[in-house]
Amino acid sequence: MTGVQTCALPIWKKWLPLESNPEVMADFAHALGLPKEMGFHDIFGFDPDLLAMVPQPCHAVLLLFPITDASEKAKDTEAAEIQANGQDVSENVWYTRQTIGNACGTIGVLHAVGNNLNEYSIDPDSWFGKFFNATRDMTPEQRASHLETDDSLEAAHSSAVSSGTTECPTVDDEVNLHFVALVHVDGGLYELDGRKNTAVRHGDTTAESLLQDSVPVIKKFIETSEGSVSFNAIALAPGGSMFD
Repeated sequence: MTGVQTCALPIWKKWLPLESNPEVMADFAHALGLPKEMGFHDIFGFDPDLLAMVPQPCHAVLLLFPITDASEKAKDTEAAEIQANGQDVSENVWYTRQTIGNACGTIGVLHAVGNNLNEYSIDPDSWFGKFFNATRDMTPEQRASHLETDDSLEAAHSSAVSSGTTECPTVDDEVNLHFVALVHVDGGLYELDGRKNTAVRHGDTTAESLLQDSVPVIKKFIETSEGSVSFNAIALAPGGSMFD
């Protein structure tokens, strides 16, 4: 499930949270225009043998993690360091802020797909095709505003929520879990979190090593979990479910 977030931008509406489930996410993304030869896959662990189970190339990693006091402190410290020292972010990173409560699963899918448009063919008449074309030159804040009024995306999100297999909280329940996306763009490993002011660069990576290079970043989130085991990692990669 996704989580309610504290966010520097105002939250204008709330959706029901999206289940952290590869099949649900794949059906959702396919309905929006992701080619059927692409899918989402569980990452069962971070040892080499378990990482080897994920189809290659891995185009993005979606991480679900618990929001804790420690994770919020780490986020604030990181923001202060970026403010003080700056960072090198490629102009080709597609990033949006989040102003819809409980939409972080959908925002994660957008970040995963939007930063890999050169890796597969998106139908220009699909929702993805029209959306990424329309928002190409927008700021992250403008993209967030654009999403707020997109009824077709909200309907697709609601359909994906209803297809989940776990009990869903109500729209007013506080669910302190959150999705971020990890992607490769122009040699950089980027964390994309709509709660943050900007994409965050975590060093270098390649299209071939993104999955392995994401592991140290994920472990930093685990260190701030305060004992919670509410983690899940999902890869955007070729193929359907591993068990199809």
